[in-house]
Amino acid sequence: MSHKDDQEFERKWWGTCQNTYGEETKQLVYARLMGLVNSHDGNSPYSFDVGGKSILDIGGGPSSLLLKCRNLGFGAVVDPCAYPPWVHQRYAEARVAFIYMSGESFVAKERLAWFDEVWIYNVLQHTEDPEQIIRNAKSTAPALRIFEWIDIPPHEGHPHMLTEAMLNKWIDGIGTTGVLNGEGMCYGRYYSGAFIRRSHA
Repeated sequence: MSHKDDQEFERKWWGTCQNTYGEETKQLVYARLMGLVNSHDGNSPYSFDVGGKSILDIGGGPSSLLLKCRNLGFGAVVDPCAYPPWVHQRYAEARVAFIYMSGESFVAKERLAWFDEVWIYNVLQHTEDPEQIIRNAKSTAPALRIFEWIDIPPHEGHPHMLTEAMLNKWIDGIGTTGVLNGEGMCYGRYYSGAFIRRSHA
């Protein structure tokens, strides 16, 4: 499959985006393994107080974790997939910018230095150049939070098999690995971590 075909597969998989409950359930597992702590905001126990930080979510899809954040400084989702118009309106109402662009190209062009953190979760298998996305993330913010599935052979819509060694090399750090056996409907071997640097790469 070409990368264009992979993106079309992803768009069709999301469909109308009207029921993302399954993926959002998985996100809560990803968030914990990325070092985020959920707290009750009076409305929902599935809320994350990010303390005024500005956060870029690369490949956040139609229901980014940023929609569950409070005290968000500036939030932006970068994603190349064409979602229904109501998804964009939802982000606008939440004051989260949605930027229709790939993670490979966005950061390299924009260099938005005001981000405190970049989040990447369950994204890199779908991309054209995962190493470039990590490189861009490192040059955009002093902190990177990541969750990715590893050791899964390429298949439709997922052209890359990620490994622990590969991610450690790209990030220049040591992530945590483990196996999920059904928590939040998550199954398989994963890599996660929160990486903080003193200055930009």
